[in-house]
Amino acid sequence: MATHYLACDFGAESGRLMLGTLDDGRLALEELHRFPNTPLENDEHGLHWNIAGLFAEVQKGLAIAGSRNLPISSISVDGWGVDYFLLDADGEIIEPTFCYRNERNQRGVDHVFSKIPWETVYAQTGIQFIQFNTLYQLGAEDPKRLEQAATVIPLGDGFNHLLCGVAKAEASMASTTQMYDPRTGDWSATVLQAMGWDSGKLAGIVPSGTRLGTLKPELAAASGLGAIEVIATCSHDTGAAVAAVPAGQGQDWAYLSSGTWSLMGVELPEPIINERSRELNFTNEIGYGNSIRLLRNLTGMWIVQECRRHWKKQGHGYDYATLARLAEEAEPFVTLINPDDDCFFSPDNMLEAIDEFCRRHSQSVPATHGAYVRCALESLALLYRRRLEQAAELTGRTLRRLHIVGGGSKNALLNQFAANATGMDVVAGPAEATALGNILLQAIALGHVEDHATGRSIIRESMDVEVFQPQDAETWDAAYGRFSQFGA
Repeated sequence: MATHYLACDFGAESGRLMLGTLDDGRLALEELHRFPNTPLENDEHGLHWNIAGLFAEVQKGLAIAGSRNLPISSISVDGWGVDYFLLDADGEIIEPTFCYRNERNQRGVDHVFSKIPWETVYAQTGIQFIQFNTLYQLGAEDPKRLEQAATVIPLGDGFNHLLCGVAKAEASMASTTQMYDPRTGDWSATVLQAMGWDSGKLAGIVPSGTRLGTLKPELAAASGLGAIEVIATCSHDTGAAVAAVPAGQGQDWAYLSSGTWSLMGVELPEPIINERSRELNFTNEIGYGNSIRLLRNLTGMWIVQECRRHWKKQGHGYDYATLARLAEEAEPFVTLINPDDDCFFSPDNMLEAIDEFCRRHSQSVPATHGAYVRCALESLALLYRRRLEQAAELTGRTLRRLHIVGGGSKNALLNQFAANATGMDVVAGPAEATALGNILLQAIALGHVEDHATGRSIIRESMDVEVFQPQDAETWDAAYGRFSQFGA
């Protein structure tokens, strides 16, 4: 008998509601509703999220799901990390909900490090330094807002709260905040005490796969879904995506969740928190079953997305397939960049940022639109090589295979570049890993799938993947030598 589940997945560019159907050992997905996700901006608050608008879209999706008249078992929300809701005593959101690209972040970094040194923060949390981590965002908050707040809850978990009224922080999401100790499985008392923050205001932490409650009565009635369960699977989208990586046994593989951001790493049973991991800025996030996702957060398709956005303003409405074709036609290795350089984080004009980087490093600027895209993709693939070498150094593992999941796995040119640059076989797919992982963990929580290993085998049987083998090793090795001068 088929079982059905809903996954609500929030990404940096869009959100969607997905229907998952498990039938006879195979898992199928159907997109029910997709909607744009664009931050708002004003002089008072800067960049912030339109939470009311996003939740209205979620409710539209619920109504579409209800109209299908299927026996849907449950729903779970996943989303990007680091952003959060402040809830008042009645559980209502205190606006605004800031966007991680808000300019206030540096102020938060300065405030936090005036209270507690970076070395102590890393020793407590094992999380890489990124200026928009929740810790620094909270450090930039108006103390009056923090005093007014009864609960601080990560964004994905906040949407689960809007669905069922239960405010809990799921472990994979809590671990991204840089306020969580992966060895104790709780909020870091050392970090919170240094900041003078009340740990009781942080939502209580629950394991991945926790059954939170049922859909609020008004949502159940309006959607026609009834009192379906709300489950905290892996609320962090990368945690959900890695849960769906169709890997078998062994320790010779790494993963790359490829989208606006690229998150690359390995699965471990225990965290690695030492001076070298801090120097390399590797992070220890929680995965399903309290596993550790040792990874680096890298700039992903963001650079290409921003170039595309700029060209669209100029009247060039390229789709991603056209951009890949233009890149393939461009001359290889004319210019290279370090995609993780701070200049690419949030520039007013990405093309000008690339040009300036090239001039700074005595390179010619890209001459065509395809050359810009090729520069970004080649550089990204070379960055993958650097991070995989560092992961191998930290773990002592010999890595032979890279699983690329997420939307970026559909970019065949980048997949081939990744294989060429790393010298590894690249297994691309599934593209919908985040939604698949979300749904798979719901099925496990409800007892419909025996365990995680069984779930990954179901995904291997259900989803097509494509394998890319390395080519042109000598040429890519030479390019890597040039790339290394950028200090990535």
